[in-house]
Order: sequence, then C-alpha cells, then structure tokens
Amino acid sequence: MFIIQSYATAVLFCVVTMFCWGSWANTQKLAAASWRFELFYWDYVIGIFLTALLFALTLGSTGEGGRGFLEDLRQADGANIGLALLGGAVFNAANILLGAAISIAGMSVAFPVGIGLALVLGVLVNYADNPVGNSAVLFMGVGLVAAAILLNAFAYRRTAANAQGVSGKGLVLSVVAGVLMGFFYRYVAASMSADFETPEAGKLSPYTAVFFFAAGIVASNLVFNTLLMRRPFNGPPVSYADYFRGQGRNHLMGILGGVIWCVGMSFSIIASGAAGPAISYGLGQGATVIAAIWGIFIWKEFRNAPRGTSVLLTGMLLCYLVGLGFIIAAR
Repeated sequence: MFIIQSYATAVLFCVVTMFCWGSWANTQKLAAASWRFELFYWDYVIGIFLTALLFALTLGSTGEGGRGFLEDLRQADGANIGLALLGGAVFNAANILLGAAISIAGMSVAFPVGIGLALVLGVLVNYADNPVGNSAVLFMGVGLVAAAILLNAFAYRRTAANAQGVSGKGLVLSVVAGVLMGFFYRYVAASMSADFETPEAGKLSPYTAVFFFAAGIVASNLVFNTLLMRRPFNGPPVSYADYFRGQGRNHLMGILGGVIWCVGMSFSIIASGAAGPAISYGLGQGATVIAAIWGIFIWKEFRNAPRGTSVLLTGMLLCYLVGLGFIIAAR
C-alpha cells in the first residue's frame, strides 16, 4: 500500500485535507436553493463510502509496504473493526448536526465554532493517546484556535442581535457538533497499527480503517437521518419519496460533497503515520479558515452585520492562521 515517508509530505497531505474539509459544504450551499439538507445528506454519505472503497482498492492495494486491503480484511480483529465503525457513527452524528447548523447559521459560523471546538478537543484527546510533538507549542496553537472560536461566536451573536430571522439555534448546534466531532478521530486512530510498514496482527491499515469508518457512517445514517427527516431542526418533515423526486444535479452535488470530504479524511489518516494523529487531525481542522473565507467573502454571510464585526472576523482568521502555524511547528 502507499505509505508516506517524510513529515513534509505528511504536512502537504494535511493541507489538502484542510482544503477538502473546508470546501465540501459549498456543495450543500449550491444545492440548498431547491434541496433540503436531509435529502442532500443521503447522497453525501454515498459519496463518502464510494471514495473510501476506491482508495482501499487502489492506493491501499498497491506497493510493497504494509498489508494490502484484501489481506488486511482477512486478518482484521473484530474489536478494531468495531472501533472504526464506532468512529463513523460518532462522526455521522456530529456531521449531521454541523450540516443542520450550516443550513441555519451559515458556513462562516458553523465551521469556526463547531470544527474549531472539535480541533481543540480532538488535538487534546489524540495527543493523550499518542503524544507526538512538542506539547507546549502544540497547546499554544490550540489556545489561539480557542480564542478564534470565541471571536467568531461573539461576531455571530452581534449579527443575530441586529437581524430578524437569525437565532441562536445554529450556534447551539455548532457547539454540540464540535463536542462530538472532537472524539471520532481517536476511535479510527485506535483501530490502526501505529507502524504502517510492519503493522501489528489484528490491527487495520489506514485504508481499511477508513473503509470501515465509512461503513459506520452508512449504517448509522439509516437511523440518524431517518429520524432527522421526520423531526428536522428547520422546516417541515420530508420523506423518502421527496428524495427520489430530486433532480440529478442535486444528487450529484451531494455525492460530490461526500467525495471531497472523504479525500480529505483519507489523506489525513494516511498522513497520521508520519505526523502523528494529533498533528494530522489538528492541521486538517484548519478547514475552519477555508470555510470561514468561503462564508465571509463568497457567500457574504455577514453582509448585514453591524459596524465593528469585520474587526472581530479579521481577528478570528489571524488567530486561526497563527494557531495552525504553531501546530505545524510542534513537530
């Protein structure tokens, strides 16, 4: 299977992850005019699973290092498969809440608050499990990200106080999504062997882990999204019949969103061997900067904000960028 050998290459892969994770929600925004989030999400999940399978059968099955995907499947321990499936279920619960928050509050709020909080928790949890990197520098970067979260939340509350139809529901959903999102990665990392070249018996390769992670998303979505369709956070209930009446373009937007996100997830997991799970996850969650830029400058989500909000948003972006620099420098 394909294995990253250098830290510099691992950082490059994490940067790709950052752009993928920060950009997939544009497909939701593009489909939102005529397509409910709950319906979009079925195609999004299909895109994730197909991409995970494609990576497993290509990069995960070529090269001389490690174990190939099919060989890895045959020797995998049930407990490790369960950890990857659990990671998928936890992620799916968090991501559904995040998607609902995007539909209510926009990308420039849901991502910095939800994913920023997930970054803080995820780095701490993954570092506790696998302490790779300079802890002082790493946690300094995490502290700056936490400051960025507070600045963004304050900017959104100012906007909400001066605009009709803007409620705190999107902010609350972002926070709950962030707490859940901070824990999914550790389950996937725990299912894998720390050494990709000579993996432990029973442990999963990164490609097999992502495959079972995606399977966990699909299985949990049958429960989570069905409930959400019946009791949505925003708008009237929708049905499976509504999904099958959707236009081809809307279905393609959802699948594309899943493909983009899963490319980022696969790159992050592949990079974790050389960078360590905490740094790999932390850099990938720099997606908050990318999403905030999309939301602020392209989708104009703060166009009606009161005077002074732009200063808060600029401070938020600077804190994120400097914080990410510290996270990179931690190793």
